[in-house]
Amino acid sequence: MNEIIKKIEDAQLKESVAEFRVGDTVKVYAKIKEGNRERIQVFEGTVLKRQNGGVRETFTVRKNSNGVGVEKTWPVHSPAVERIEVVRKGKVRRAKLNYLRTRVGKRAKVKELVK
Repeated sequence: MNEIIKKIEDAQLKESVAEFRVGDTVKVYAKIKEGNRERIQVFEGTVLKRQNGGVRETFTVRKNSNGVGVEKTWPVHSPAVERIEVVRKGKVRRAKLNYLRTRVGKRAKVKELVK
């Protein structure tokens, strides 16, 4: 990769990113801009996937809201994401949990990792 692009991307990286994996239940504190006001909205759900790497790394979180599945994808190093808090660790054997989209109720749960 071009050295100039690499330097620019390295400057955009966050210093500390929460340690989370696919299957974990996380709270994402996202900044929402409404007109001239800015507030923080919490989105809690299961991490379905993490893609790419470096400054382009993204993650997708899914939750059920009033019986409707809602998914959001954020860049890990985005300034719109204030922080990511891990609520519980999940025990999964896959890198992408796309099968959770078709499941409802208890079947849509991910087992908790107990150490």
